[in-house]
Amino acid sequence: MTAGITVRLGTAADAELLYAMGHRTFLHTFGPPNDPADLAAYMTATYSPAPQAAELADPTVTFLIAMQGEIPVGYAKLRSGRSGDGIRAANPLELQRFYADVPLIGQGVGGILMAAIIAHAERVGHDAIWLAVWEHNPRARRFYERHGFRAVGRQDFLLGRDLQHDLVMERS
Repeated sequence: MTAGITVRLGTAADAELLYAMGHRTFLHTFGPPNDPADLAAYMTATYSPAPQAAELADPTVTFLIAMQGEIPVGYAKLRSGRSGDGIRAANPLELQRFYADVPLIGQGVGGILMAAIIAHAERVGHDAIWLAVWEHNPRARRFYERHGFRAVGRQDFLLGRDLQHDLVMERS
């Protein structure tokens, strides 16, 4: 299923694409166990076209978009200049969002996208990649562990009014 997948940098023209895919993938991943009102508040603030455009314009943010031909099949949001609990690297890169499109979850898109993230981090001089993953998402945690990440700390995540907890994971 991963034949012909390439990864490109996101551009200002990708705000609608990221809005649509981000909205769909976030709801698929986190919708069922969470309160609809909390989800709606978070989605409005995070996954609408204006916040996506602002993130694309932010010089500390890079989007990598996995494409199968002309069809987007996954994306990652990377941010430089921030660190999390337990991160000891001098110049870490944060992996803030990482999604394969819903029909392709488990089909290899994530591995291709992760390889592109690691190559990007090395190319621009980061000494580690870190991320926060919801403690109740064992599938994602196993994926990150397979790609060399290990738990080093914890942080809170506010979904609407619901305070949740993430594991902070790092890959040197």
